[in-house]
Amino acid sequence: MATREITASSGVVRSIPPVSAMPNYSTPLTIVTTLFFMWGFLTCLNDILVPHLKAIFDLSYTRVMLVQFAFFSAYFLFSVPWSKVLNAVGYQKTMVIGLVTMACGSLLFLPAASAASYPLFLTALVVLAAGITGLQVAANPYVDLLGKPETASSRLDLTQAFNSLGTTIAPKIGGLLILSAAPLAMEQVRQLAPQALHLYRVQEAASVKMPYTVIAVALLLLAVLIGISKLPRIEAAESRPGAKVNDSIWKHRNLLFGAIGIFSYVGAEVSIGSFLVNYFGLPEIGGLSAKTAAGFVSFYWGGAMIGRFLGAGFLRRFKAGYLLGICAIAAAALVCVSMLVGGYTAMWTILAVGFFNSIMFPTIFSLGVAELGPLTATGSGVLNMAIVGGAILPVLQGMIADQFGLHHGFWIPVICYLYILFFALSGSKPNSERAAAI
Repeated sequence: MATREITASSGVVRSIPPVSAMPNYSTPLTIVTTLFFMWGFLTCLNDILVPHLKAIFDLSYTRVMLVQFAFFSAYFLFSVPWSKVLNAVGYQKTMVIGLVTMACGSLLFLPAASAASYPLFLTALVVLAAGITGLQVAANPYVDLLGKPETASSRLDLTQAFNSLGTTIAPKIGGLLILSAAPLAMEQVRQLAPQALHLYRVQEAASVKMPYTVIAVALLLLAVLIGISKLPRIEAAESRPGAKVNDSIWKHRNLLFGAIGIFSYVGAEVSIGSFLVNYFGLPEIGGLSAKTAAGFVSFYWGGAMIGRFLGAGFLRRFKAGYLLGICAIAAAALVCVSMLVGGYTAMWTILAVGFFNSIMFPTIFSLGVAELGPLTATGSGVLNMAIVGGAILPVLQGMIADQFGLHHGFWIPVICYLYILFFALSGSKPNSERAAAI
């Protein structure tokens, strides 16, 4: 195992051999964990924006999924540029730049709401997600490397648990603030004159102004906190400018299979979460109002939070690949059951999928960047590009829902979980493990 060099803000460099006791990283981990909470909260607010914008602009399932397409496309567009920024300025400064970018995206919701412009809402989401991409590219590998390699999955899973705390709280707060008004029935909206329709849309869209203004201020304050904090710098995982690395990401099959795994996982998770409010509103499922259904969405993300807190312990005792495989089987089975039944059984089985989603992202990520060394930043960029699955797969599921109905349109997540099962049992093996098996 390569020696890691930790450089403090004072510039003093210490060489720490692998046999030495690891430094106490609890303080920097606590600070970085706040980032996981924030981007989880903001990502899950999309699940509230989807039914809200669908009602305001009278959108089909396919068109309203452009919300997720715009948001998650940013990961594909900006992950590689962010990895270059990371290699140039380091983990800490990348996090600060990402937070400021997120604040700018949040503030763009104000003119979007004032103009009641769906394209401008989509633009704001792209900018917001571009900033979140920067945080993901920097924070995920930073947590993964900030400690012993054998506990990387557990450590990242624990910080991701606070990401899930944000996703759990977001539907409740978003439902209260964004879905507080009772919108007109779609038949009434379609009968409004053009000027009255525009005024109605402006009035309904205004509910996003206050939440996203508060979010922008919080993000700027967090950027200041991260900027003035003394976070340790992990030299061995960074590519120094001009330095030649005798390796290639294409030689690490676990990274390439892991990228498809991230694509599948995020696509499945977002496909399910995006449709929950509308799914629970179906007469054959729950017949719930949008505001009531939004409260139930918290159980989906809350299950992921509980699963991650529990998973942090389990991942220290059991092989990560085996636990990942068990969760993939359980998630696929629950989605199938929800499609085959109706009523509250269909509701609670689809909500239970969140619990088994819990360890998937941190485990796939940690297994994907295993043994990358100085290629870690580049590998993180590749894995974060794969988050574009959250842009593509929900749109495909929206097309299926428009054609065949929402209740029986969840086959895409099932296929995704089956691939994750393959990755868990075979595709996640790093080069050293593959070589030992020959």
